[in-house]
Amino acid sequence: MLKGFTVPRSPLGTAALTPPPPWHYAGNVLAVEFWNDPDLSADILPRGVKLDSRCRGRSVALFADCQFTANSDEHLDPARYQCREFFVFLDATWQGSRIAWCPYAYADNDAAIMRGWVEGYPKKLGAVHQTRTFAATSAASAPLANKSRFAGCVSAHGQLLAEARVILRERADHLVGLLDRPVVARRYFPQLCAGVHHKAVVDELVRCTMNNLLIANLWVGEGELIFPETHGEELDMLGPIKVGRGFRFSFSCSISDCTILADLTV
Repeated sequence: MLKGFTVPRSPLGTAALTPPPPWHYAGNVLAVEFWNDPDLSADILPRGVKLDSRCRGRSVALFADCQFTANSDEHLDPARYQCREFFVFLDATWQGSRIAWCPYAYADNDAAIMRGWVEGYPKKLGAVHQTRTFAATSAASAPLANKSRFAGCVSAHGQLLAEARVILRERADHLVGLLDRPVVARRYFPQLCAGVHHKAVVDELVRCTMNNLLIANLWVGEGELIFPETHGEELDMLGPIKVGRGFRFSFSCSISDCTILADLTV
């Protein structure tokens, strides 16, 4: 019998791209809030999801440097289970409830991309980087302190897709307007059979369940963000018309479940 939570399924199951949940994450995040043109960003939403009219196009660009494990000490295999990722979240609503909608995401690791597809995140392969801080004091280690500067960038196929800079100003006790909405994503898997390419095998809106979320060393400051125009990508259509706060923090969380909100194949 073939085993494995994802492909490739194999006799032992260890060849699968990612092990079964629960999945545990820890890492550092650099984020910038921004506003885009609602007339353009509304076109990227699936049926039933609407922009939050109270937020006028507010969104968040998020760079994450992560370490992952499931239940078999996967964190001891860093080449396979460390990853760097980039997400965009739009302030939106589903049936009147405030949510965060993820239209684009990038990761530098195949296991992270597969986990994203299982969860509904539309992850693509990209190179993601952010400034790091270390316990040893050095000019090369950006400190968590007032006026300290951090940067992040994501590129794909040799093209810069997004670049952010943050100047830290003050510590904060809790996040306001960041990771305080449930994320809604779309699990989509198309058919290959001739004549039905337009009909997906799976097309679900799902609410991602994030458990045991812990935020540490949260700093808030000033943000800068650009989405350069690139060939073969559409991220620049969400380009900022205004940029707000920047954030830098560490986090941990666990993921093992999602709630199906709607079957869009119907």
